[in-house]
Amino acid sequence: MEVILKEDVAKLGHKDDIVTVKNGYGRNYLIPQGIAALATPSAKKVLAENLKQRAHKLEKIKQDAVELAAKMDGLSLTIGAKASSTGKIFGSVNTIQIAEALGKQGFDIDRKIILIKEESIKELGKYTATVKLHREVKVDINFEVVAE
Repeated sequence: MEVILKEDVAKLGHKDDIVTVKNGYGRNYLIPQGIAALATPSAKKVLAENLKQRAHKLEKIKQDAVELAAKMDGLSLTIGAKASSTGKIFGSVNTIQIAEALGKQGFDIDRKIILIKEESIKELGKYTATVKLHREVKVDINFEVVAE
């Protein structure tokens, strides 16, 4: 079943993408939740026309993302966490702390666009997070977790 996404869906696609999903997933979840619409020939024509009209705006958004990525390139963060003497953190470090550290550096980044490769960070050390500024623009941020 082909659907047109109305918003970004993690691990599926971005807004206005035409993706193929299993029938049950489309009928029972995506369409009733308003996340997607059925990709009929007329809906595809409407989408193509809308994308053509928005091409200039999308190019400006992408250019802004590229400029922000250039500013963030090579940025290194230090995140403090309470830890035991063996290096284990009480709790874990997640995207909220990374977003706050970026905010202190002057970058207003939503935590939802930050991805950490590790499932959960529970030890002191150096790690890498990826910030998806645009569907085609990603920047890696190195950060170190240190004991407070």
